[in-house]
Amino acid sequence: MTTKLSQVFRTLFLCCILVTFTINAQTKTPEKKVNGSVPSEVLPITPDVKIGKLSNGLTYYIQNNGKPEDKVELRLALKAGSIVETEDQVGLAHFMEHMNFNGTKHFKKNELVDYLQSIGVEFGADLNAYTGFDQTVYILPIPSDDPEKLDKGFQILQDWAGNALLTDQDIDDERGVVIEEYRTRLGAATRMQSKYLDKIAYKSKYADRLPIGTKENLETFDYESVRNFQKDWYRPNLMAVIAVGDLDVETLEKKIKENFSGLKNPENPKPREEYGSENHEGTFVAIEWDEEATSSQVQIYYKDKGKPKKTKTVSDYRDNMVEGLFDQMINNRLAEYSNKPNPPFIFGFSYKGGIIGNKDAYQSFAQTNETGQLDALKTLLEENERVKRYGFKSSELERAKKDYLSRLERAYKNKGKEESNRIVNSYIQNFLQESPIPGIEWSYNFAKSEFPNIKLEEVNALISQFLHDDNRLVILTGPKKEGLKKVTEQEVIDLLDSVKKSDIKDYEDEAVREELMPIKPAKGSIANKELVNEGKINETTILTLSNGAKIVYKKTDFKNDEILFEAYSYGGTSLYSDDVLKETASANRGLFEAGIDGLTKNDMTKLMSGKIARVSPFIGSLSEGLRGSASPKDLETMFQMIHLYFTKLDKDPEAFASYISKQKAFLGNILSNPNISFSIALGKFSNEGNPRYTGLPTEEDLDKANYDLAYEKYKERFANAGDFNFYFVGNVDADKIAEYAETYIASLPGNSEREMYKVTSFRPKSGAHEFIYRKGTEPKSQVNLLYRGEAKYDAKEARAMNALGEILSIKLIEKLREEEGGVYGAGARGSIRKIPYGSFNFSISFPCAPENAEKLSDAAIAELKKIIKDGPTEVDLEKVKKALLLTRKDQLEQNSFWLSTIKNADYNQSDIDNVLNYEANVNALTTKDVHNVAKKYLSGGFIKAVLLPEE
Repeated sequence: MTTKLSQVFRTLFLCCILVTFTINAQTKTPEKKVNGSVPSEVLPITPDVKIGKLSNGLTYYIQNNGKPEDKVELRLALKAGSIVETEDQVGLAHFMEHMNFNGTKHFKKNELVDYLQSIGVEFGADLNAYTGFDQTVYILPIPSDDPEKLDKGFQILQDWAGNALLTDQDIDDERGVVIEEYRTRLGAATRMQSKYLDKIAYKSKYADRLPIGTKENLETFDYESVRNFQKDWYRPNLMAVIAVGDLDVETLEKKIKENFSGLKNPENPKPREEYGSENHEGTFVAIEWDEEATSSQVQIYYKDKGKPKKTKTVSDYRDNMVEGLFDQMINNRLAEYSNKPNPPFIFGFSYKGGIIGNKDAYQSFAQTNETGQLDALKTLLEENERVKRYGFKSSELERAKKDYLSRLERAYKNKGKEESNRIVNSYIQNFLQESPIPGIEWSYNFAKSEFPNIKLEEVNALISQFLHDDNRLVILTGPKKEGLKKVTEQEVIDLLDSVKKSDIKDYEDEAVREELMPIKPAKGSIANKELVNEGKINETTILTLSNGAKIVYKKTDFKNDEILFEAYSYGGTSLYSDDVLKETASANRGLFEAGIDGLTKNDMTKLMSGKIARVSPFIGSLSEGLRGSASPKDLETMFQMIHLYFTKLDKDPEAFASYISKQKAFLGNILSNPNISFSIALGKFSNEGNPRYTGLPTEEDLDKANYDLAYEKYKERFANAGDFNFYFVGNVDADKIAEYAETYIASLPGNSEREMYKVTSFRPKSGAHEFIYRKGTEPKSQVNLLYRGEAKYDAKEARAMNALGEILSIKLIEKLREEEGGVYGAGARGSIRKIPYGSFNFSISFPCAPENAEKLSDAAIAELKKIIKDGPTEVDLEKVKKALLLTRKDQLEQNSFWLSTIKNADYNQSDIDNVLNYEANVNALTTKDVHNVAKKYLSGGFIKAVLLPEE
């Protein structure tokens, strides 16, 4: 259960922003243009969904979707969040969300979670909810192949719609849990945000209604305040039920009518007011710093003066596409800066989108080093100004169109293969924000027909609408530390003025070659072809190539437009000497900042326009390899990239210097975060005496990184393609796989020599130890309890250890959260591994108040000791089994699962047929099995690691 803030606080750009409005399927052909312009007809709605409204005002969306099988995704969406709270209800929209899991008409306290766990629905992972400023959404996946479970699912949704019991005791019991969730959010980002939020949401109620609320009100609010919130806002005319899954529409509609037609609205309902944010003259500047801030950021908001425009018509939709092309082009330019020597920022992006306070804004963002805020701000401003003065180039627009259309094409080709949990979100947003749902077929066809009519001039014209000197906001945040000069407001104002007057040159769009590999290599050959496990679900084809390389592929129909890839060879840095490891550890990732075959990363971006293919090499501790994915139409491009990473990775000192600069900026103040600092310190403590431990690099480590040596070792690790196994899973064409394997992999240098990783004699610290670490000023702690040691690998014990972790997680939630009210979340995880040596690991972790760390640690260990003494209950083991089997049922229809399974069978030297026996093996697990591993491995000492605030 979470609170959800506006995208204004997200720091990562959504790479799929261009296709925000193209999620579902649609069969209607786009309307033809009239007199050269797009008509303002109403945007169509995908025929895949049935939308209805009950007499009480409740809206419903239903779609039959068979992926995954035998599951329905249910959602209850409410047009009420923290913005409608009165002064005595601050934080209670979110608190009310919690109460719906703690006693309702049909499920008394804890019965709801207990029931859902008994049918395999996991609390948190599956069952969840979130609260935002303007909405509350409840999430429930439910099996659709069992009428009784389906009925229960709709009964749960009905209870959430207004049947929480809200007893005094239940409310008081939950106060501690919500306060612990509040505690997890404390830190530098929250402290800084509180000082500038009123500038984003200027003169707006939004600035005072963060969904998490205040600690003071959560501790003291009257019972009637939360009951009044439910009475006022949990009403059918503000609700929607969304049901998407493997069940016919008629049955789902019947269930909705049966369960929700009886809901009634209040006789005198409160009006659902809209709350806006006022415009302001000039530019607001907020400059905040904090001792615990981990990074330096720059944000610019050019806030619209009117209300956000709804996408209602075909013309509106076309406007969105034009904005999407603008976003693509500006971000292509900003990405180029990140790849330059001494880059002005680690990354930067711009886009037009919503912020809190019912406002849209053109937004530019960058993350930089602690002394580079003004340089980053200048770069963002100059690039916006450059576009305003000169516009984009026609070549930039053509590349943007290719990229935009290729993403739409991929979604269109995967029509009918999309998982239900992805589809439901588009209907939630349609209900809450009136976001369009024309469907992917309509969207794709419209884009194909309309793109030729979108001219450069209309895209270029947008920047003049976006940029203005008033209703503008600049926010700078970063670390406060000795010797670091804080940027002043006057410096920001002066920079804003100077950029407008500065001499800015036009952008030069340097041309790149059209083909990735103009000259193809001389082909090798396929020495042997073998079909393995023919007719079984784990059927694969193995090609042995003339150079010794092995190709394994599996054709699936899970996605029409997806092929996943991975390759490995044993060895990795385990074959490096201690000295070589230390010299190259901080350099290895920087190798791939260089391009391939004379093409820089920026060149590659241009060349790959319209193509969907990626390959990423890696050098790990035990192996080296590559990972990637491609659309079937671009499979040859992916094979070419594989070949070039083996043979023609460029050596580019300037690109490496750029990488080191960005790493220093990223890592510069990261240790100021208490949790990160604690994790790193714990890693050092556990690896005390390990001559090969590198940990998080320091600035000194980065300065010493030996690029030349790392490059030579890379060439050594990738010199023998015959020592590699290559795996491909997805919509593969057997003939093309064979052709490309011969051309691009069999042609690589290779021989019959095989390497194996080396196992170091060092073992991490185990047994009874205590590690207390003090960092931070907020009253928050983190507790980690760690059991580990060597063990002979046994598959049955490994399954039991994993189940033990899941069982203990259930008990920790019951004890530490529900009974003690001392944590928001807690969990345990157990494993027994075969690689690189037999070992077991078991961990318990949770955040809490510092004063409760000792008590809750003791309580957690006491729960584990109960299992060690008596074993788990049959009921808890059955819950875990159900969850494991439901998860596996979904996994069997995922390319990523099969890629991992097939590759790991070789990597871990295990039997691929184990996948066939999974259900039988899980069902065969007994409480005795779990009891035995608990006694065998967890009866000894453990590392107790606790983060506490500074004294």
